[in-house]
Amino acid sequence: MQKDESAMTTNNDNLELATFGAGCFWCVEAIFQDLKGVEKVTSGYSGGDVKNPSYREVCTGRTGHAEVVQIQFNPDVISFKELLEVFWQTHDPTTLNKQGADVGTQYRSAVFYHDQNQKELAEEYKNKLDESGVFDDPIVTEISPYDTFYKAEVSHQDYYNENSDAPYCRAVITPKVEKFRKVFEDKLKEGVK
Repeated sequence: MQKDESAMTTNNDNLELATFGAGCFWCVEAIFQDLKGVEKVTSGYSGGDVKNPSYREVCTGRTGHAEVVQIQFNPDVISFKELLEVFWQTHDPTTLNKQGADVGTQYRSAVFYHDQNQKELAEEYKNKLDESGVFDDPIVTEISPYDTFYKAEVSHQDYYNENSDAPYCRAVITPKVEKFRKVFEDKLKEGVK
């Protein structure tokens, strides 16, 4: 594991970071990788109090960490607000510590904001969704300050693209990605269908 990917330098100083938890990071990574303006998506862990956790440790639910993706994006191409739109439409933000069959605090819905602007946008979006009645139940998404990001093991990076024929990918991730691509067709990178 590599600590705090956000400290990494990039060739483009204009890139910003977003860190989201929305269930299994394999699913979340597969979705955000397809968006125009997203330069890199890294699966990892955030929001807990155990340093350098392993996947096995996070799966116990005792580290306090959520499975998250850290997204490097170009705000001139895609805004944080647009990323939030994708975030809230591609998972169920009303189930506490649960996404589908995945249960535990490591699967919680979370926005770990990197600055005051991200915090305000996330809170505003969450409030508007709650007030609109789009969801039958209240949104339980955690909105917390970003602290540290621990990169997940290599086997968890680019998981869907490397394992799309695996039963879990075919049954869970592929339908989710296909639905996402239909809804957000205008935001997809060139060549993504």
